[in-house]
Amino acid sequence: MENLMNWINENGVDYALKIGTALIVLIIGLWIINIITKGIKRVFEKRDLDPSLRPFLSGLINGILKVLLVITVISMVGIEMTSFIAILGAVGLAVGMALSGTLQNFAGGVMIL
Repeated sequence: MENLMNWINENGVDYALKIGTALIVLIIGLWIINIITKGIKRVFEKRDLDPSLRPFLSGLINGILKVLLVITVISMVGIEMTSFIAILGAVGLAVGMALSGTLQNFAGGVMIL
C-alpha cells in the first residue's frame, strides 16, 4: 500500500496532466471534426454530387477523422499505438478481402452515379 502511495505521489501529477491534456484535445478535436463535417456537407450540396452518395461520403470522412483523433488522444496518454495500428490494418485487410466482390460492385455503382 505504501508503494502505491509513493507511486501516486511521484507520478500522479504527470499522468493527471497527460489525461487532462488528452481530454482537452479530444473535446477540441470533436468540435473541429463537427465543423469540418458540416463544411463537407455544404460543399457536397453545392456540387453536383448524387444525393445518395452525400451521406455515405460525409459519414466516411467523419469516421476516419474520429478514428485518427482517438489514436492521437490515446498516444498522448502514453499508450503504445504500433500494435493497435497493426491490428487495425489487419482487420481492414481481412474485411476488404472478404468483401472484395461486394466492394467492386459498390465502386462500380458509385462510378456510374
